[in-house]
Amino acid sequence: MTNVDPIPTSRSILVIGAGELGMPVLRNLAARAPGEGAKVSVMLRESTLTSEVPEKRRDVDEIRELGIEIVSGDLVKNSLQELASLFSGFDTVIGCAGIAAGIETPMKVARAALLAGIPRYFPWQFGVDFEVIGRGSPQDIFDSQLDVRELLRAQDETEWVIISTGMFMNYLFEPGSGMVDLPTDTVNALGSLDTAVTLTTPEDIGVLTAEIVFDQPRIRNEIIYVAGDTVTYGEVADTLEQVLERPFRRKVWTVPVLLDELANDPDNMTRKYRAVFAQGRGVAWDKATTFNHDRDIATTDLRSWVLANLGNR
Repeated sequence: MTNVDPIPTSRSILVIGAGELGMPVLRNLAARAPGEGAKVSVMLRESTLTSEVPEKRRDVDEIRELGIEIVSGDLVKNSLQELASLFSGFDTVIGCAGIAAGIETPMKVARAALLAGIPRYFPWQFGVDFEVIGRGSPQDIFDSQLDVRELLRAQDETEWVIISTGMFMNYLFEPGSGMVDLPTDTVNALGSLDTAVTLTTPEDIGVLTAEIVFDQPRIRNEIIYVAGDTVTYGEVADTLEQVLERPFRRKVWTVPVLLDELANDPDNMTRKYRAVFAQGRGVAWDKATTFNHDRDIATTDLRSWVLANLGNR
């Protein structure tokens, strides 16, 4: 008796996108691919391939150095049929393009994957637990992600895997998020100081995605939870004070206030996310229940991230 699937998949893998998450996923898949007998490709827009922006040129050069084949494609400009034709050359497609392409894109890509008849699909759902949050949340794109889940569950020809990661850990500290205001040493808690959030670094998500892709027996038709850390906003403030050895003010942005701000600026993506995370549903889970805990895979916790990224300030 063996735990290895008699019919292997994920030997011809296409990753969509090479941004903040796509690059770590590509690096880790490329590192594992030779030992798994697999080949990794990435779909990039033509404008990325011809860009003179130094960061994009650096990423394209790294992709080529990793031995990853580049496929030109565009989730917005290409038709459903064109995307399906592109996907059909692979047995696994992993969406890492994020939501920048628009609210209709997740469903378009999922339909293209099913139309192509690929054996395995990882949709762009690297985030929160949309089903616990439910329909009609302040972040309307979550409803489209639920539509994708319903579409995938309603068929049995393409296996699917969803990786729930929580919030990208670095986003907590980005000025645009407003949650940690380093210039004023303030933590702005969404909802309350006791509201919890699961945080995972893109680098850890890259490691864990590769592990999940090649795990045996093969993971199929499941939602897999991962986590670097799960903390309350009060614990965020405590950690910052302990590591950086200076006081941090604690302010609370309540749900009603955040919903009012969103009502006055209904297209603001940041305000949508703030309102959802403040409600505290489906945005946090116990690290002890995660894939990385079960497999004893080390991940970066909040204290380690702060020490490595802010400790010298």
